[in-house]
Amino acid sequence: MTRPREGQTFDGGSRLVRYVNFVKLPHTVFALPFALVGATLASFSRRVTPAMLAWIVLAFTAARFAAMGFNRIVDRQIDAKNPRTAMRELPRGVLGVGEAMIAVTLAGAVFVFAAWELNPICAMLSPIALGWVLWYSYTKRFTHWSHIVLGIGLAIAPVGGYLAVAGTWSTPWWMLVALALGVSSWTAGFDILYALQDEEFDRAERLHSVPVVFGRRGALAIARGLHVVTILSLAAVGAAVPVGWLYAAGVSVAAALLLYEHSLVRGDDLSRLDAAFFTMNGVISLTFFGFVLAERLVR
Repeated sequence: MTRPREGQTFDGGSRLVRYVNFVKLPHTVFALPFALVGATLASFSRRVTPAMLAWIVLAFTAARFAAMGFNRIVDRQIDAKNPRTAMRELPRGVLGVGEAMIAVTLAGAVFVFAAWELNPICAMLSPIALGWVLWYSYTKRFTHWSHIVLGIGLAIAPVGGYLAVAGTWSTPWWMLVALALGVSSWTAGFDILYALQDEEFDRAERLHSVPVVFGRRGALAIARGLHVVTILSLAAVGAAVPVGWLYAAGVSVAAALLLYEHSLVRGDDLSRLDAAFFTMNGVISLTFFGFVLAERLVR
């Protein structure tokens, strides 16, 4: 019996397609816009150059490649047992562990190099950021809150984008904290939703997750609560920077999209989970960035 191919992957057997699928490259759309949100907010106090943007995009893409690739390496034996993930590149043997490790190492080096090209503060923080996103891969073995660890990892993107442009922490200091909280709670919430489909498998393998501990209904309630925190945090960011009605509209639209996302997933029906996870979260991040950019362009 041929197992179905996982969602958000491309057809084809070329090495390029294998690496694109290996790190789920389309998922870059989740957090890259928030890195650009951070850069855009920093541009209120300092000019953004094309070189800055290029290094920010390169740094983010390389860090994400390293994090996702490392996660695939660490989880390869678990993935081989899970029918949902058994067709991933390492379990199938279409990529070797050695070449995957080389690719991850190179991506990590590119991330650190790009951070050094941006400014000293990004350079100093880059090893810490890389260490955090790699460490996440082990957390579901010992904590039910690995979703929060992942959320903090993705929250590095907007903070890094801001620091890359501004070269210093925000004023007021809590603006970046609020932005990071918004992205981390958003990420943790949708990761909990995504984990619903592996609840039975995780329990059988003694892996940890919020759905394993709290069940579907409890996990859905926690995800909804986290997304309330997301909207409140993004609204707080708007109170700390010189923005107007376009930013407020962006927060409102993000709230409406999150409501719609949650309407797609119910405790007794996960059939639309893939659309909620990939399509809606990509739309949310891109749409919110669009409003933030529009706000900046009119000022």
